[in-house]
Amino acid sequence: MQLKVLGCSGGIGGDLRTTSLLLDDDILIDAGTGVGDLSIDELARIDHVFISHAHLDHITSIPFLIDTVMGMRTTPLVLHSTSAVLQAIKDHLFNWNIWPDFAKLPTPESPAMQYQELRVGETVVLNGRQITAIPANHVVPAVGYLVDSGQARLIFTGDTTVNDALWQIANVTKNLKYLIVETAFPNKERDVAIASKHLCPSMLAEELSKLARPVEILVTHLKPGEVNLTMSEIGQDAGRWRPRMLEQGMILKF
Repeated sequence: MQLKVLGCSGGIGGDLRTTSLLLDDDILIDAGTGVGDLSIDELARIDHVFISHAHLDHITSIPFLIDTVMGMRTTPLVLHSTSAVLQAIKDHLFNWNIWPDFAKLPTPESPAMQYQELRVGETVVLNGRQITAIPANHVVPAVGYLVDSGQARLIFTGDTTVNDALWQIANVTKNLKYLIVETAFPNKERDVAIASKHLCPSMLAEELSKLARPVEILVTHLKPGEVNLTMSEIGQDAGRWRPRMLEQGMILKF
Protein backbone atom coordinates (compact mmCIF):
# COMPACT_ATOMS: atom_id res chain seq x y z
CA MET A 1 0.00 0.00 0.00
CA GLN A 2 1.11 3.53 -0.59
CA LEU A 3 -0.09 6.93 0.54
CA LYS A 4 0.51 9.94 -1.70
CA VAL A 5 0.29 13.39 -0.14
CA LEU A 6 -1.86 15.54 -2.42
CA GLY A 7 -2.02 18.34 0.14
CA CYS A 8 -0.94 18.87 3.75
CA SER A 9 -0.95 22.62 4.35
CA GLY A 10 -3.04 24.55 6.82
CA GLY A 11 -3.89 27.02 4.05
CA ILE A 12 -3.40 27.98 0.41
CA GLY A 13 -1.17 30.25 -1.65
CA GLY A 14 1.35 29.51 -4.37
CA ASP A 15 1.65 25.75 -4.64
CA LEU A 16 0.20 24.99 -1.20
CA ARG A 17 -2.72 22.57 -1.00
CA THR A 18 -4.92 21.66 1.98
CA THR A 19 -5.23 18.21 3.49
CA SER A 20 -5.82 15.36 1.07
CA LEU A 21 -4.14 11.95 1.18
CA LEU A 22 -4.51 9.35 -1.60
CA LEU A 23 -4.31 5.68 -0.59
CA ASP A 24 -3.31 3.60 -3.58
CA ASP A 25 -5.47 5.05 -6.36
CA ASP A 26 -9.01 4.56 -5.07
CA ILE A 27 -9.24 5.91 -1.49
CA LEU A 28 -8.96 9.45 -0.18
CA ILE A 29 -8.40 10.41 3.42
CA ASP A 30 -9.83 13.91 3.48
CA ALA A 31 -10.40 15.87 0.29
CA GLY A 32 -8.87 19.31 0.52
CA THR A 33 -7.66 21.41 -2.38
CA GLY A 34 -4.90 18.94 -3.33
CA VAL A 35 -7.48 16.66 -4.96
CA GLY A 36 -7.84 19.22 -7.74
CA ASP A 37 -4.37 18.37 -9.05
CA LEU A 38 -5.48 14.87 -10.09
CA SER A 39 -6.43 14.14 -13.69
CA ILE A 40 -10.02 13.36 -14.55
CA ASP A 41 -9.14 9.69 -15.02
CA GLU A 42 -7.49 9.66 -11.58
CA LEU A 43 -10.54 11.32 -10.06
CA ALA A 44 -12.81 8.69 -11.62
CA ARG A 45 -10.85 5.90 -9.90
CA ILE A 46 -11.62 7.21 -6.42
CA ASP A 47 -14.36 5.08 -4.82
CA HIS A 48 -14.12 6.03 -1.14
CA VAL A 49 -13.48 9.20 0.88
CA PHE A 50 -12.74 8.88 4.60
CA ILE A 51 -13.43 12.27 6.20
CA SER A 52 -11.79 13.34 9.45
CA HIS A 53 -14.13 16.28 10.06
CA ALA A 54 -16.31 18.75 8.19
CA HIS A 55 -14.09 21.85 8.18
CA LEU A 56 -13.78 23.30 4.71
CA ASP A 57 -10.05 22.70 4.25
CA HIS A 58 -10.69 18.95 4.55
CA ILE A 59 -13.81 18.59 2.39
CA THR A 60 -13.67 21.36 -0.20
CA SER A 61 -12.97 19.07 -3.19
CA ILE A 62 -15.75 16.55 -2.55
CA PRO A 63 -18.46 18.57 -4.36
CA PHE A 64 -16.25 19.15 -7.41
CA LEU A 65 -15.07 15.53 -7.40
CA ILE A 66 -18.55 14.02 -7.59
CA ASP A 67 -19.80 16.66 -10.02
CA THR A 68 -16.87 15.93 -12.34
CA VAL A 69 -17.02 12.13 -12.39
CA MET A 70 -20.73 11.38 -11.84
CA GLY A 71 -21.28 10.46 -15.48
CA MET A 72 -18.18 8.24 -15.54
CA ARG A 73 -19.14 6.07 -12.57
CA THR A 74 -21.19 2.88 -12.36
CA THR A 75 -21.21 2.78 -8.55
CA PRO A 76 -21.70 5.56 -5.97
CA LEU A 77 -18.80 7.44 -4.43
CA VAL A 78 -18.90 6.47 -0.74
CA LEU A 79 -18.29 9.07 1.97
CA HIS A 80 -17.21 7.50 5.27
CA SER A 81 -17.19 9.21 8.66
CA THR A 82 -19.06 9.45 11.92
CA SER A 83 -22.75 10.26 12.02
CA ALA A 84 -22.08 13.80 13.28
CA VAL A 85 -19.55 14.57 10.52
CA LEU A 86 -21.78 13.20 7.78
CA GLN A 87 -24.77 15.11 9.13
CA ALA A 88 -22.81 18.36 8.99
CA ILE A 89 -21.96 17.67 5.35
CA LYS A 90 -25.58 16.88 4.54
CA ASP A 91 -26.87 19.97 6.33
CA HIS A 92 -24.32 22.52 5.22
CA LEU A 93 -22.84 21.36 1.92
CA PHE A 94 -25.00 18.99 -0.13
CA ASN A 95 -28.17 20.89 0.75
CA TRP A 96 -29.18 22.31 -2.68
CA ASN A 97 -28.25 25.82 -1.47
CA ILE A 98 -24.47 25.41 -1.39
CA TRP A 99 -24.32 22.41 -3.75
CA PRO A 100 -26.75 19.89 -5.25
CA ASP A 101 -27.53 16.79 -3.22
CA PHE A 102 -25.69 14.09 -5.12
CA ALA A 103 -27.03 11.49 -2.69
CA LYS A 104 -30.27 12.00 -4.64
CA LEU A 105 -28.85 12.60 -8.11
CA PRO A 106 -29.32 11.51 -10.79
CA THR A 107 -32.17 9.75 -8.93
CA PRO A 108 -32.75 8.85 -5.26
CA GLU A 109 -32.88 5.17 -6.29
CA SER A 110 -29.54 5.34 -8.12
CA PRO A 111 -27.47 8.12 -6.53
CA ALA A 112 -23.98 9.17 -7.54
CA MET A 113 -22.90 9.39 -3.90
CA GLN A 114 -23.78 7.68 -0.66
CA TYR A 115 -22.97 8.04 3.02
CA GLN A 116 -21.55 5.26 5.19
CA GLU A 117 -21.58 5.90 8.93
CA LEU A 118 -18.45 4.83 10.78
CA ARG A 119 -18.18 4.69 14.56
CA VAL A 120 -14.97 5.34 16.48
CA GLY A 121 -13.17 2.02 16.78
CA GLU A 122 -14.94 0.54 13.76
CA THR A 123 -12.89 -0.86 10.88
CA VAL A 124 -13.72 -0.80 7.16
CA VAL A 125 -12.01 -3.49 5.06
CA LEU A 126 -11.47 -2.69 1.38
CA ASN A 127 -9.63 -5.35 -0.64
CA GLY A 128 -7.63 -6.39 2.41
CA ARG A 129 -6.83 -2.84 3.50
CA GLN A 130 -8.16 -1.95 6.94
CA ILE A 131 -9.11 1.61 7.89
CA THR A 132 -10.19 2.27 11.47
CA ALA A 133 -11.63 5.48 12.90
CA ILE A 134 -9.74 6.61 16.00
CA PRO A 135 -10.50 9.41 18.49
CA ALA A 136 -9.61 13.04 17.78
CA ASN A 137 -10.18 16.07 20.00
CA HIS A 138 -11.20 19.09 17.92
CA VAL A 139 -13.69 21.96 18.09
CA VAL A 140 -16.13 20.00 15.91
CA PRO A 141 -16.82 16.25 15.81
CA ALA A 142 -13.71 14.66 14.37
CA VAL A 143 -11.74 11.43 14.03
CA GLY A 144 -8.32 10.32 12.91
CA TYR A 145 -7.58 7.12 11.02
CA LEU A 146 -5.44 4.03 11.57
CA VAL A 147 -4.56 2.41 8.24
CA ASP A 148 -3.35 -1.19 8.11
CA SER A 149 -1.87 -2.57 4.87
CA GLY A 150 -1.41 -6.04 6.32
CA GLN A 151 2.35 -5.47 6.54
CA ALA A 152 2.58 -2.17 8.43
CA ARG A 153 0.37 0.54 9.86
CA LEU A 154 0.00 4.31 9.64
CA ILE A 155 -1.83 6.74 11.93
CA PHE A 156 -3.24 10.04 10.70
CA THR A 157 -4.33 12.08 13.70
CA GLY A 158 -6.55 14.50 11.81
CA ASP A 159 -7.00 17.90 13.45
CA THR A 160 -6.63 17.38 17.18
CA THR A 161 -5.29 18.86 20.39
CA VAL A 162 -4.38 17.08 23.64
CA ASN A 163 -5.65 13.55 23.11
CA ASP A 164 -4.66 10.78 25.52
CA ALA A 165 -6.82 8.25 23.67
CA LEU A 166 -4.71 8.69 20.54
CA TRP A 167 -1.49 7.79 22.32
CA GLN A 168 -3.05 4.82 24.03
CA ILE A 169 -3.92 3.46 20.57
CA ALA A 170 -0.51 4.31 19.11
CA ASN A 171 1.28 2.56 21.97
CA VAL A 172 -0.51 -0.76 21.38
CA THR A 173 -0.40 -0.64 17.56
CA LYS A 174 2.07 -3.21 16.30
CA ASN A 175 4.12 -2.52 13.16
CA LEU A 176 3.34 1.20 13.35
CA LYS A 177 5.56 2.76 10.68
CA TYR A 178 4.26 6.32 10.30
CA LEU A 179 2.51 8.81 12.55
CA ILE A 180 1.15 11.89 10.78
CA VAL A 181 0.38 14.49 13.45
CA GLU A 182 -0.79 18.05 13.13
CA THR A 183 0.90 21.18 14.47
CA ALA A 184 -1.04 24.15 13.20
CA PHE A 185 0.45 27.14 15.04
CA PRO A 186 3.83 28.39 16.30
CA ASN A 187 4.36 28.79 20.03
CA LYS A 188 3.54 32.50 20.02
CA GLU A 189 -0.03 31.45 19.12
CA ARG A 190 -0.36 28.77 21.80
CA ASP A 191 -3.53 30.46 23.11
CA VAL A 192 -5.04 30.29 19.63
CA ALA A 193 -4.04 26.64 19.33
CA ILE A 194 -5.71 25.85 22.64
CA ALA A 195 -8.88 27.78 21.79
CA SER A 196 -9.19 26.17 18.34
CA LYS A 197 -8.10 22.71 19.57
CA HIS A 198 -4.94 22.39 17.54
CA LEU A 199 -1.31 21.89 18.57
CA CYS A 200 1.74 24.17 18.68
CA PRO A 201 5.35 22.90 19.02
CA SER A 202 5.44 23.00 22.83
CA MET A 203 2.13 21.13 22.97
CA LEU A 204 3.35 18.63 20.37
CA ALA A 205 6.34 17.86 22.60
CA GLU A 206 4.01 17.35 25.56
CA GLU A 207 1.89 14.97 23.51
CA LEU A 208 4.85 13.03 22.08
CA SER A 209 6.10 12.41 25.61
CA LYS A 210 3.14 10.02 25.88
CA LEU A 211 4.41 7.95 22.94
CA ALA A 212 6.08 4.74 24.06
CA ARG A 213 7.16 3.17 20.78
CA PRO A 214 9.50 4.13 17.91
CA VAL A 215 7.76 5.49 14.82
CA GLU A 216 8.53 7.95 12.03
CA ILE A 217 6.77 11.21 12.87
CA LEU A 218 5.57 13.52 10.11
CA VAL A 219 4.13 16.94 10.91
CA THR A 220 1.17 18.27 8.94
CA HIS A 221 -1.23 21.25 8.82
CA LEU A 222 1.42 23.96 9.18
CA LYS A 223 0.10 27.48 8.55
CA PRO A 224 1.42 29.28 5.44
CA GLY A 225 3.90 32.00 6.30
CA GLU A 226 4.83 30.32 9.59
CA VAL A 227 6.25 27.05 8.32
CA ASN A 228 9.92 27.80 8.98
CA LEU A 229 9.23 29.25 12.42
CA THR A 230 7.01 26.36 13.44
CA MET A 231 9.41 23.67 12.20
CA SER A 232 12.31 25.42 13.95
CA GLU A 233 10.36 25.42 17.20
CA ILE A 234 9.42 21.77 16.69
CA GLY A 235 13.11 20.99 16.36
CA GLN A 236 13.81 22.82 19.61
CA ASP A 237 10.87 21.45 21.61
CA ALA A 238 10.42 17.97 20.14
CA GLY A 239 13.75 17.24 18.47
CA ARG A 240 14.32 14.07 20.47
CA TRP A 241 11.56 12.39 18.44
CA ARG A 242 13.14 13.57 15.15
CA PRO A 243 9.91 14.76 13.53
CA ARG A 244 10.05 15.97 9.95
CA MET A 245 7.62 17.93 7.85
CA LEU A 246 5.07 16.12 5.72
CA GLU A 247 5.41 17.46 2.19
CA GLN A 248 3.14 17.64 -0.81
CA GLY A 249 4.02 14.93 -3.34
CA MET A 250 5.59 12.70 -0.70
CA ILE A 251 4.85 8.97 -1.10
CA LEU A 252 4.79 6.73 1.97
CA LYS A 253 4.94 2.98 1.39
CA PHE A 254 3.88 0.62 4.14
